[in-house]
This record gives sequence, C-alpha cells and structure tokens, in this order.
Amino acid sequence: MKKKWNRQHIIEAIAKFFMLVSLLLVAGSLGFILWAVLAKGLPALSWEMISQAPQGGCFLGKGGGILNAILGSLYLALGGTLLAVIVSLPIALYLRAYMSRSRWGSQVRLALDVLWGVPSIVYGVFGFTLMLALGIRASLLGGIIVLALLEMPIMVRAMDEVIRLMPADLEQAALAIGCTRLEVATHIVIRQMLPCIVSAILLAFGRGIGDAASVLFTAGYTDRLPTSLLNPVASLPLAIFYQLSTPSVDVQQRAYASALVLTFIVLAISLGSRWLAARFSKYIVK
Repeated sequence: MKKKWNRQHIIEAIAKFFMLVSLLLVAGSLGFILWAVLAKGLPALSWEMISQAPQGGCFLGKGGGILNAILGSLYLALGGTLLAVIVSLPIALYLRAYMSRSRWGSQVRLALDVLWGVPSIVYGVFGFTLMLALGIRASLLGGIIVLALLEMPIMVRAMDEVIRLMPADLEQAALAIGCTRLEVATHIVIRQMLPCIVSAILLAFGRGIGDAASVLFTAGYTDRLPTSLLNPVASLPLAIFYQLSTPSVDVQQRAYASALVLTFIVLAISLGSRWLAARFSKYIVK
C-alpha cells in the first residue's frame, strides 16, 4: 500500500535528515581527528619517549621524552579534580536538599552556568593574580588551584542535573519516616545517583587534563619530573604547544605523538567512567 505523505510526515523526514547529517558530521570530525593524530603521531611514538624525561636539546630534535609532561598532567588533573570534588559535592547536595525549588537556587545555577562558559584563559589570569596576592609562584600547587576553579562549575552543574533526576518518591519516603534533609542527601541521594556522580567527576577530570590555557600562567613548565607542590610542572597540552612551535620536523612529529598519548588518556577516562557507572549501578533502587 502506498504511503500517503502529509505535512507532518514531510516535517519529520526533513528533521530526520538533518539529524542524520549532524550525526555524520560529528562522527566524521572525530574520525578525521583520530586519523590525523594516529597517522602523524604513531610513527614517532616509542617506549623511550613515554618512559624518559627530556634531555638537553630535546626540543631541538635530540634525546629524551615526555614523561615529565605525562606525570605533570596526571598530577595537575588528579589534584584539581580532588579539590573540586571536595567543594562541588556539598554544593550540589545543598542545592538539592535546601534550594531545589527556591529563587536563590535558580540564581546559583545561572551563576554556575556563566562560570562554565568563561574561557579557561580567564581562569588562568585570575589564578595568576591570586597567586601573586598569596605569594605563590608558578608551581604544581598553583596549577591544581586554578584547575579546581575551572572544574568546579562543570562538576556542580553536572551533579546537580543528575541528582535532580532522582525519583521524588524516594526522598518523600525518607522524610516521611523521620529522616532529615541532610540524611537524605548523604545516605540516599549519593547512593542512588553514585554512577552519575562518578561520571560527572570524570567529565570534569577529562576537561582538566586537556586544558592548556589555565595552567600556562600558573603551573609553568619544566623538563624535570614533578617532585614538589611548590615547583613548576610540565603538562601534555603545553608540551604539544611548545613542540609544534619549533622548526624541527622531528620535534613536530613528537608533538603529534604527545597528542596521541593525551588522546589515549582521555579515551581511558571515558571507558573508565562507563565501567564505574556499570559497577556502581547496583546501588540504584530499581
């Protein structure tokens, strides 16, 4: 039987076409980026490059690797994410427990959305100004602080959105048997939404480990391995930037290899978030 097309069917077909085109554009862009990084970075990637710190003249094509940048990025992102979690989780729980329907809660969410959209270079400038006021020089500690500031609005808003998806019946049942709002937030909300909270944390971690502008002024750069919170530290995004800025073709190929390592780390974070979400899903009340 021949299908009769009406106005609604035509609109649906057009919308479906544009959605498919958008999906292909996004998938194609991702595939092109991965192909470019793999094609140019894989030939230059070696165990020596991953396991060694830069030696004299590394950025002129001589020996050494990017171990300092790998460790520095992990230290910066782990420290910044841990500090951001300590601040963000109580804020998200407070928004749920005490400000879920209030006017002030909407204002706080708007402020967090604005902070989310602020360019990372602005966070770097603010962190640099704060470090000058506190007498802190460019160091691992400075990078951790500014990354925590960068990740905090992302983490709070992501946690807040997933926490608001929790069934209201659970909260009402807990309040009916005499639980306080604080007990509901700490004993029920966290357990119920734990997979989503972990995903929000790893989302912010992925943003932190790949950011270069915020740590440009605050963490500095050094060829040495990170040994102290008060010493400068390298990072993979800055290593890629400096290597691409050199005229040596060999060093530029190392930049693509560094980008490949950073891509693998972000991919591992994404896969890890899915694994943890599946593992912690047993706490969810079905």
